[in-house]
Amino acid sequence: MTDIYRAIADPIRRRILTILSQKECTQTELVDHFPISQPAVKKHLTILLEEELIEERREGKYRLYRLKQDNFAVHYKKLQEEIGLILEDKLTS
Repeated sequence: MTDIYRAIADPIRRRILTILSQKECTQTELVDHFPISQPAVKKHLTILLEEELIEERREGKYRLYRLKQDNFAVHYKKLQEEIGLILEDKLTS
């Protein structure tokens, strides 16, 4: 089961998701967007892969990462519902 909160808790992972929502990228291309090391970016990619919000495919010697849109959409909807339930009483008061 995907833990969307774990996946989006870190600002680097949120930025990776934003980038991958626009285009498929290699790990090297993603590293260029951040002031952190390649192993640190890989750690974030691993978490996003574990939470099934992104997927990877091999093309020659490269691994390309992209947003797993169907899965992401399902969890986005669940997140909206949870936040709605939390705020429902506050917004209608």
